[in-house]
Amino acid sequence: ICPMFHVMAWGFPYMCLLAGADTIMPSKHLQPASLIDMMQKEKITLANGVPTIWMGIYEELKRNPIKGNLSLKEFMVGGSAFPAGLIRRFEEDFGIACFHGWGMTETSPVVTVSRLQSHHHIMNDGDKIRIRAKQGIEMPGVEIRVMQEDGTIAKKDGKTFGEFEVRGHWIISGYYKMENINSHSKDGWFKTGDVGTMDEYGYMELTDRTKDLVKSGGEWISSVALETTLMNHPHIAEAAVIAIPDEKWVERPLACVVFKEDKTVSGNELNEFLLGHFAKYQLPKRYVTLKEIPRTGVGKFDKKKMRSLYAEGKLV
Repeated sequence: ICPMFHVMAWGFPYMCLLAGADTIMPSKHLQPASLIDMMQKEKITLANGVPTIWMGIYEELKRNPIKGNLSLKEFMVGGSAFPAGLIRRFEEDFGIACFHGWGMTETSPVVTVSRLQSHHHIMNDGDKIRIRAKQGIEMPGVEIRVMQEDGTIAKKDGKTFGEFEVRGHWIISGYYKMENINSHSKDGWFKTGDVGTMDEYGYMELTDRTKDLVKSGGEWISSVALETTLMNHPHIAEAAVIAIPDEKWVERPLACVVFKEDKTVSGNELNEFLLGHFAKYQLPKRYVTLKEIPRTGVGKFDKKKMRSLYAEGKLV
């Protein structure tokens, strides 16, 4: 359930062909009720899509439970991070498992998936959810590492941050007619522009795009971490965070939120909610309520557009 005019057309369709699986494409009919009806009629067992799609499907299933058993057994989510709380609720409420996939146009497209490995099955359910909330482990045929600013490779400890670099046969060697862009390290690894950590088992967890990190008072604040935590609030449907200029701290986070129908929460209440997960300096400076968050053609939050709207005084 993702745009086939973009890079994912190199992903799922090929995998389905190789596996001998039927492929159902919903075209423009992406309303939650229509998608659920289609999945039931076609007996779909595996699907993929961006977080917005799955948030809508979850709310529709809660409002209008279907009769009988759901055919869908699991789904893959990509494009942006999916909150761990929603992964847990999908499994508890409907018995549907969720796992992340991560990649880029430049990686054609998939690099990692967050499926559990054999050593994870002895974990409790909460720890399994936390693993699946990560972006995952590298697929066969591609390698990934975390490079720190000082040029050293980060430890696989789940704590040390750096930029993800990848290499493999389906990773780009350069940009067409843009030879001046330095997209690779000296030893041939593609610089993704995504930052995060990697745990001892090789599971990566994306913190942010380098251009979307908020640098406040010399400290880095992850917009993705704020977004996924805010979307765990029961009254919030969507949340997107951008950096805005600040005279004292250079930058501060601005959170744009979309409330669920007939729900609202004050900024102070949201900060109280976030304090269980973040230090005070990491909390958003302001909250802006929107009817919908601007998106790119492939369903990602359009933070470039949001920054433009703020500069024009339209995010108030």
